[in-house]
Amino acid sequence: MRTQVVIVGGGPSGLLLGQLLHRAGIEAVVLERKTRAYVLGRIRAGVLETGLVRLMERAGVADRLHAEGFVHDGTEIAWEGGSFHVDFKALTGTPVIVYGQTEVTRDLYDAREAAGAQTIFEVEDVVIHDADTDHPFVTLTRAGQSLRIDCDFVAGCDGFHGISRQTIPLSVRREYEKTYPFGWLGVLSETPPVHDELIYANSARGFALCSMRNANLSRYYIQCALSDHPGDWTDDAFWAELKRRLPPDVAERLVTGPSIEKSIAPLRSFVTEPMRWGRLFLCGDAAHIVPPTGAKGLNTAASDVHYLIDGLVRHYHDGDDEGLERYSERALLRVWKAERFSWWFSGLLHRYPHMAPFDLKMQQADIAFLRDNEAQQRAFAENYVGLPY
Repeated sequence: MRTQVVIVGGGPSGLLLGQLLHRAGIEAVVLERKTRAYVLGRIRAGVLETGLVRLMERAGVADRLHAEGFVHDGTEIAWEGGSFHVDFKALTGTPVIVYGQTEVTRDLYDAREAAGAQTIFEVEDVVIHDADTDHPFVTLTRAGQSLRIDCDFVAGCDGFHGISRQTIPLSVRREYEKTYPFGWLGVLSETPPVHDELIYANSARGFALCSMRNANLSRYYIQCALSDHPGDWTDDAFWAELKRRLPPDVAERLVTGPSIEKSIAPLRSFVTEPMRWGRLFLCGDAAHIVPPTGAKGLNTAASDVHYLIDGLVRHYHDGDDEGLERYSERALLRVWKAERFSWWFSGLLHRYPHMAPFDLKMQQADIAFLRDNEAQQRAFAENYVGLPY
């Protein structure tokens, strides 16, 4: 088999790249280790920056997003001094849209199927060969049959645990990582959201977040120990602890109910450099991980897709390789800014083990400065709604 681009990974970044390539008349095959149903069963955050929304529009898959997504003009920050609102729309002219990552993925799969573009599910033993030459190819096994796909380029969109990053020799790549000494316990419940925008809370008992998927589906998080397991937390214990971390008026109107999904996510910051090796290009979690604070994971993957589709279109349509040659440089410049914001925002809101009284006072002063200083709010808002590509 031969194609122009092999995309390893059928998550949102691989599917978005595939759809944009299709619209540009560039052939691509998507390889996915799991089934479509499995991919769509993964629950992920869904705060979309304007840049990602524009890419969905360009890909022709934004109709349902605009019809069902929730436009958020700002967010609430709660702390021991009360709570305050940061108005993204007033400060930057730009909102964010809350629309679940599962729905983004579903829209992209539907579009790919409607276009008749090829996706190969349940692949095993995927290996990327000769990526540092002009003739890369990918081998895989499916249903016991071996397959070779020759191509011009390979896009590694297969996540942190995928094979794409591991294909780049250790002598070439350098990895930067920070692990955080806590996790997020998340609960999904069929209850109305407690507020029409997200609430980020810093409390003496730890961080909390009130989010939503739709008008009758809410997502809540609390900071927890890395040693905790979801089974350690009954629903009643979770709701009681969440209420303790929220302002009294918010806790009073919180509607509780049985959890329909409960999980614990560790927090990590990770970046690998470079994001290109020969004709292999890394996108999204294959190249970088951010803490969920500020919802930059999916959005940073989208910015990678923006730079890569630009380079591929220029290569095929104009014979210009500058975009491909500078892909890693351009993508990493924005990645590190997103990493900085997620790291800073995490430090603003969480209680770290063994924080000294001075550290706590500095954290409170940082929040107060954000509350009182318009320039700081504008910088926060610019990062939250998404820095320009």
